[in-house]
Amino acid sequence: MMKNVTMAVNDRVCTVDSEFRYPLFTVFYSIVFIVGLLANCYVLWVFARIYRIKKMSEIKIYMINLTVADLLFIMTLPLWIIYYNQNGDWTLNPFLCNLSGFLFFVNTYCSIAFLAVISFNRYQAVTKPLETAQSSLRRRGVVVSVVIWVIIGASASPYLFMNGLNKGNNMMRCFEGYKPQNTKVAITNLIIVACFFLVFILILVFNLLIVRTLLSQPVQQQGSRKGGTKQRALRMVFAVLGVFVICFVPHHLINGPWTMAVLELWRRGDCDLLQTLNNAHQVTLCLAGLNCILDPITYCFATTMFQRYLTVRIKHIRSKADI
Repeated sequence: MMKNVTMAVNDRVCTVDSEFRYPLFTVFYSIVFIVGLLANCYVLWVFARIYRIKKMSEIKIYMINLTVADLLFIMTLPLWIIYYNQNGDWTLNPFLCNLSGFLFFVNTYCSIAFLAVISFNRYQAVTKPLETAQSSLRRRGVVVSVVIWVIIGASASPYLFMNGLNKGNNMMRCFEGYKPQNTKVAITNLIIVACFFLVFILILVFNLLIVRTLLSQPVQQQGSRKGGTKQRALRMVFAVLGVFVICFVPHHLINGPWTMAVLELWRRGDCDLLQTLNNAHQVTLCLAGLNCILDPITYCFATTMFQRYLTVRIKHIRSKADI
């Protein structure tokens, strides 16, 4: 179940490390921490300023939960920055390593789950607009959000109790390394990858149906309210799919063969392949962390009120700058 920053190490056959990851993650996570913290805190501030709890729609509830998931991971980034700045040596409290692994898993799969339900919500809004407009789905949004947190939190809970530290090259590594030929780990990882692609296919179908429905509608005159809504809906589709294709698909594509190679269950002894897969794995982990910055972009496309508020604030800042 080790899904966090990892290094393929096998003393019997191959010893590999992707040394480029130390400066890469140090710089990359520093940028994600600063930009992601500001962006997600601003999103929460805007939602709190515009909406009251009783006025929250289903999709806004999902967006707030997505933001909270991002912020939980962002709070652990200073720990990872210290870790990689010390060339992969965990000198902090061991529980902080467990907590960091736990929140990495929670952020990744809560983000996937909430983007999935957002896609389904938009599909319903486009294909059944009258029914959706006349129904109050705030309760469903709360229930679905609680279920997502409980399921993913329970799935990630082993990270809090397992021994996340292991010694390698006279350094304490945090969630790095597997015991060779551990079929339990292989099966668990492959199940996670299979579930991800099942969810991704469903999201792809929902969003393609949204696009087909929108494009089949009569062309509205430019500047009309309905035409603007249509454009926002299309941008929302591309934003959600963009987050998946950039952040999550590469990681899950490489994770299957990488796990099998590390566990010596596939191409055992092929050190060159193992090194290549490990390098690719590090890059895809970077891309997975990028979702903390890209998620807030979807909010601009999802709600008219948020977009209007952001536009007003930008104009206000520009007017002050011109004075």
